[in-house]
This record gives sequence, C-alpha cells and structure tokens, in this order.
Amino acid sequence: MLIDYLPIFIFFVVAVGFALFTIVASAVIGKRKVTPQKMLPYECGMDPIGQARNPFSVKFYVIAMLFIVFDIEAIFIYPWAVIFRDLKVFGLVEMAVFIAILLVGFIYVWKKGALEWE
Repeated sequence: MLIDYLPIFIFFVVAVGFALFTIVASAVIGKRKVTPQKMLPYECGMDPIGQARNPFSVKFYVIAMLFIVFDIEAIFIYPWAVIFRDLKVFGLVEMAVFIAILLVGFIYVWKKGALEWE
C-alpha cells in the first residue's frame, strides 16, 4: 500500500533537493561585492528620506484581507460552476447560502466603513 505513494515521495525529494541545490549554488557561485549603494534601502531609485520603519495604517491590512476573502470566494465558485449540472437544485441552494453569507459580511464591512479610503 505504501508503494503507491512512492512517486509522490520521489517528487517531493526531487523538488526539495532542487530548491536546496539552487540556494547553495547561488551562495557559492554568486558574486558578493558589498557597496554602499547596494546597502541603501530601495525606494524607487530615490535617496531614502527618514526612517524605513514608518508604521502603516491598519486600513492597508484590512483591505488586503478583504481582497483575499473575496478572491477565495471566486476560487470556490469556479469548481461549483463546472459541476453545476450534476449538483442540480442542491448545488444551487448551497451556493446561494455561501453567497448570502459573504454578502452579509460584505455589507457589514461596507457599513463599518472599512472600504472608505481617506
């Protein structure tokens, strides 16, 4: 029974081995010439002004999390649409419940003002 998983194990070993090999090879072969210009923090080619560790507004993170939630919604809808005919009414009701839950969350976020960009 375990022999059935041998190809997966071999693939995993090859993938990890390749990743480790490329990291080690780049460390050994790559050039490492440290210059003051390379040690500057990157800011679109301009000279840095002030601290590099300025705090970001929480709204950036909230918008990013909301984007991920609604992006995952689209990922769940695609496979449902592919097998929609096989699911019949049950699949339609289940997806309607899923969309309704997300819609309630979206309306809540909208009313709280999380989508306002000021």
